[in-house]
Amino acid sequence: MQYRHLGNTGLAVSEIALGCEGFLKKDETSFAKLFHMALDAGVNFMDLYSPDPELHCRVGRAIRERDDFVLQLHLCTTWKGGQYQATREINEVKRSFEGALHNLDIDSAAIGMIHYVDAHSTWEAIQKGGILDYALSLKAQGVIKHIGLSSHNPQVALEAVESGAIEVLMFSVNPCYDLLPASEDVEALFAEESYKKPLFNIDPTRARLYETCLRRGVGITVMKAFGGGDLLTDHSPAGVALTAPQCIHYALTRPAVAAVMVGVHTQQELADALAYETASPSQRDYAEAFANFPKISWSGHCMYCGHCAPCPKRIDVATVTKFLNLARAQGEVPETVREHYRALDAYGGDCVACGACEKRCPFGVPIIQNMKAAKEMFGL
Repeated sequence: MQYRHLGNTGLAVSEIALGCEGFLKKDETSFAKLFHMALDAGVNFMDLYSPDPELHCRVGRAIRERDDFVLQLHLCTTWKGGQYQATREINEVKRSFEGALHNLDIDSAAIGMIHYVDAHSTWEAIQKGGILDYALSLKAQGVIKHIGLSSHNPQVALEAVESGAIEVLMFSVNPCYDLLPASEDVEALFAEESYKKPLFNIDPTRARLYETCLRRGVGITVMKAFGGGDLLTDHSPAGVALTAPQCIHYALTRPAVAAVMVGVHTQQELADALAYETASPSQRDYAEAFANFPKISWSGHCMYCGHCAPCPKRIDVATVTKFLNLARAQGEVPETVREHYRALDAYGGDCVACGACEKRCPFGVPIIQNMKAAKEMFGL
């Protein structure tokens, strides 16, 4: 298992992590087999949005002796009549979170994740209705170490990140959702009509969100990497089925992404996701599949897929391009981006315009032009 830094939190998390939905309504034996299979593979990170007391007790028992296990525990969910509900009522938020800690038998959680903020009005209510203040007080007491927020809406997520209050963002990331514009209606991500017309390149707001998170040191944890499983079937909105390693690799190559929370219900589904860790570069490679999607085009947009390598001057073209895009998005060179660029082994200015990279690029990216732009932007 590979581990990644989660933004500026100081946490090292497994790049393959667990969603919790697949663990619901399982008997004790089935839960234990699936959970311990993940632990044995080196998974040390889980998103726990569900307020189900029984699930909390089981997870608490399973991680009791694991000091390195990282929980992403949600605020703003509550358990009523044997069912999950989202809530913005501050007293319910407090009771539910305190109950979750009790059932998990823990004193603190690494991440307190403000749950499901898809509308501007919801983000305003979070800020003005006491919920953000409550999260800040939990952090001040050490009950949570870091404040997070989950969203499917890139515009709202960007507002939250730019507020400076959020250290971790849980966001829906996959090659189909990334094409769509911001919306407060999460159903638009799944709707067939959203994909009927030709789509071109990543939505600019989504690109800006990822780049802003990277610049600010906000770690991204990924939900919906498989589009609820749709991307793995012939009914995929992409028009062709992708594999689990391809979907995971796409998510992990986005700026600021640290981990993919895989939603698995069976040991075979978990094995398919964990296979990413031993998959060959060709098994992870999504570029050829993406380049042949019907009605979807990433022409001219760097996907950070690495097909441009190797460079005779040892330039890491994808990373140079990523830093260039960060600086372009800001209209200036942030100090952190400049220092990361200078730490590279080779720079855009080392490009000799041989053109080998452009011949290999599946998306027709003007790499030589980008390398010249990087030299002008960074002075190297």
